[in-house]
Amino acid sequence: MKLATKKDIEAPIAQVWAAVSDHEAWERAAMRRGVEVERTDKLRSPGPGMAWTSRFSFRGRDRKADLQVTEMTGPGAMGFTVVSDAIEAVSRVELIEMSARRTRLHLTSEIKPRSLGARLFLQSLRLARAKVERKFDAKVGQLAADLEARAKAIARRG
Repeated sequence: MKLATKKDIEAPIAQVWAAVSDHEAWERAAMRRGVEVERTDKLRSPGPGMAWTSRFSFRGRDRKADLQVTEMTGPGAMGFTVVSDAIEAVSRVELIEMSARRTRLHLTSEIKPRSLGARLFLQSLRLARAKVERKFDAKVGQLAADLEARAKAIARRG
């Protein structure tokens, strides 16, 4: 199942990139939501190959997922994969400079099942595709608003 959306952010691309590529902030945000996050790579600087293992509860069951950064060409694009027992997802975040103070965020995700249960779950999502796309768009809109606020905070700090 493929999902894609675009959102405009009122901030320069450098500030948005700083917020998008702040992996420690993303780790803290996941932990605030009850996800156990553990960094599994040994890289000293941000880039492709960064990896994490996460444990969380979803639909009443404990789950585990591995996330790896596959692309990081900043300020511009970041790609990553998420692999669990049930699914494999490939996502890409692109930042496009619209003007000196405006950046477009383009987020694409493709989710593939790795089990029969996941295949049935994704099939049910396909049947409700319009609702799923609306929710995805709303969540990315919320993400864009958060990125805008974080970018402004980064600008105020220096």
